Amino acid sequence: MFCKFKSNLEAHSKVGIILPTYCEAQNIERLIVEIENLPLNTSVLVIDDSSPDGTADIVERLQRKYLNILLLVRGQKSGLGSAITDGFRTFLSLPQTPEFVVTMDADYSHNPQDMPRLISSMSSECDLAIGSRYCRGGKTAGWPLTRKIVSRCANSIARGVLGLKLHDCTSGYRCYSTSFLRKTIGYLHSQTYDIQIETVKQAHSQGFRMQEVPILFVNRKRGKSKLSLREIENYVSYIFKTVLFR
Repeated sequence: MFCKFKSNLEAHSKVGIILPTYCEAQNIERLIVEIENLPLNTSVLVIDDSSPDGTADIVERLQRKYLNILLLVRGQKSGLGSAITDGFRTFLSLPQTPEFVVTMDADYSHNPQDMPRLISSMSSECDLAIGSRYCRGGKTAGWPLTRKIVSRCANSIARGVLGLKLHDCTSGYRCYSTSFLRKTIGYLHSQTYDIQIETVKQAHSQGFRMQEVPILFVNRKRGKSKLSLREIENYVSYIFKTVLFR
């Protein structure tokens, strides 16, 4: 698999934002512009798996306007987990690493306006802040009943099997401290959706502090869900392998 990295990043940023993309041409420009308008000092890293709809071309055009955009184009669709860990490694490899790294969906399921609250929650010695759909104040909108059941069951399994006290173990809207990422990056191997459980497991087992910040999760406005049956199988497999080999 080839990777092409394009960066015109010169200034140090406090917050690095990872946007994994595949066929997000309808969303990516609006999302990046909205992030740029937030009162935050950010770098935006788009990790695109060679989207056939030209997502990367739009990001390259935006790089000429915004000097804080990085683009990593991978040769094929390789999974959410590997995209996120590639993003972690990219930010950790920069001469001046950000203080925090945010992960979020690029399809507007996650509201960029919630990002300042996620980041501000890190000021109290927190190493992982999770944008939570299920803690008090958190909500979901636009999900069919079957998806709600799958999500609730996945979280119940994770809490019970791994001994976690979180309400939402599977949310992908998160803020990580780079100190946490430096200590755990070597333990992250998930290729798909189970990366969310792998990171909270590492935080829990290594004594890092986690907290939840309520968000409204809105079912993606365009296109189909990226969560496949294979990813659900990988998630369940990861949970039970963790129990057998911990």
